[in-house]
Amino acid sequence: MDSGMATRPATVRARILDATLALAADHGWRDLTLGQIAAAAKVSLAQLHDAFPGKADILMGVMHRVDTEALGNVDPAILSEPAGDRLLDAVMRRLDALAPYKPGIAAILRDICTDPVAALCAAPAFLNAMAWTLEAAGIGSAGPGGRLRVRGLALIYLSTLRVWVRDDSEDLGRTLAHLDRRLRQAARLVPFLPGGPRRGAEEHPES
Repeated sequence: MDSGMATRPATVRARILDATLALAADHGWRDLTLGQIAAAAKVSLAQLHDAFPGKADILMGVMHRVDTEALGNVDPAILSEPAGDRLLDAVMRRLDALAPYKPGIAAILRDICTDPVAALCAAPAFLNAMAWTLEAAGIGSAGPGGRLRVRGLALIYLSTLRVWVRDDSEDLGRTLAHLDRRLRQAARLVPFLPGGPRRGAEEHPES
């Protein structure tokens, strides 16, 4: 069998995701059409439908790509660190994975509230991504306590994204400080994570 046949669907999906993020950066998410995405990705509408039946599915594809990249860069040594540091590291790895697509992600975040269907459809995938982020930090996401942590992390992550899209510094100091602060608050308010100092965050006070 032709070895290229196995990789062709993945290549089509990657082209569609790349095209979507580039178009979103230039034109926004709200009015972006599936026809525009297909044309930019150089695929037919049938191919686009086969890969992603709708715009919400493309959002889920973006999240899956970020999951894969972030989970592929886990350093086993981090598991010896305190839980708060592990989670901070896991979230920052997700943001590192998002960095190449930052303009497109920023546009999607601006417009997603005007597309409630896409937001609602993507919500389960987003919560699943948060569960994987906890697991990457060696923190359980199952059971009632795990579900609480997933939802708490989702709120922290969304607020951190809003800082991240405006943070153009090389070391993401404002983003790191915001994330550290929110994790500390969560540890004090609910049995979310133990408190304690985070690596380097105090060096970058949020402005």
